[in-house]
Amino acid sequence: MLRLERRATPSKLWAWAAPVLAVVFTMLAGGALFAAFGTDPVLAIRTIFWDPLFGEFAFFYRPQLLLKAAPLVLIALGLAMGFRAGVWNIGAEGQYIVGAICGAAVALALYPAESWLLFPAMVAAGALGGWAWGMIPALLRVRFGTNEILVSLMLVYVAEKLVAAMALGLLRDPEGRGFPGSRNLQSYPSAHNAEIIAGSGVHWGVVAALIAVIGGYVLLSHHVRGFHIRLSGAAPKAARFAGVIPARVVIFCLGLSGALAGMAGLFEVAGPAGQITIEFGVGYGFTAIIVAFLGRLHPFGILAAGLLMALTYVGGEAAQAGLQLPAAAIQVFQGMLLFFLLAVDVFTHFRVRRIRVREA
Repeated sequence: MLRLERRATPSKLWAWAAPVLAVVFTMLAGGALFAAFGTDPVLAIRTIFWDPLFGEFAFFYRPQLLLKAAPLVLIALGLAMGFRAGVWNIGAEGQYIVGAICGAAVALALYPAESWLLFPAMVAAGALGGWAWGMIPALLRVRFGTNEILVSLMLVYVAEKLVAAMALGLLRDPEGRGFPGSRNLQSYPSAHNAEIIAGSGVHWGVVAALIAVIGGYVLLSHHVRGFHIRLSGAAPKAARFAGVIPARVVIFCLGLSGALAGMAGLFEVAGPAGQITIEFGVGYGFTAIIVAFLGRLHPFGILAAGLLMALTYVGGEAAQAGLQLPAAAIQVFQGMLLFFLLAVDVFTHFRVRRIRVREA
């Protein structure tokens, strides 16, 4: 008989091999899924993973990779901090939406003022809005012991209703002839998160994501707060004996993840999205959970995982347009990444041991 036996220490080999194997298994299972839709699986996988980088229209798709990866990396970094401390923020999508609302509200309130201070103020407002939304589950857990998973997740639906109300009410474009949605910030120079280098896909959100990756690495590796985060997740009792105050860790992690998600929302609404709409949220907050685990909760791993997930977004859009694949199939394909990662990750902490029937 075969039995799973817990390892004395997690396997470093399996820890880094698991994401690679998860990608391979996802390609195989995804190919079978695409074949079920009557599409050549090899062509579908090539369209998703190869064509955006090296295909005929790669010059068009490559900038899109950075545009898609930036919010995923920003949100995933904040989530990873909490996950490493045992703080499970599942509501980053709501913090992303609220950050976009707050940042856009600053620009729309001052329209049509022109000042170089406007965009930094929008970034600060977006981060503050996401932070405040993240503080709700943080304070409820610290004060009443509520489950931050449920509270943060339920707040996503509140944020979706809030953005719809804003698109139809306070932030609606007065010159929009009654149609829902705010003014387009892309036509507002001081508020537009334009590309720093034309045609490159690099805007201030990409710069912020790179700075956040470096800052996250320094925090986890060379700062006492990062030590408290890692210790709280690995050994909560030992963390208390070491003087770590759990409430402070919870507030810091949920506040930081909320702020980064709010900044991601601001960079998106001021850049690629351009305006507040009824359906502003596109699921980045949930996809970032996959990115965080695929990157092994490590800042540089998250950067690589964010680019890979962005590739599935861009390649998925190409597959929908060129191969007529439904959007739901692409979403299932992305979800397979997390499914197979969790499945393969079992072998990081367990080994398969063969035992005799009598011993069993």
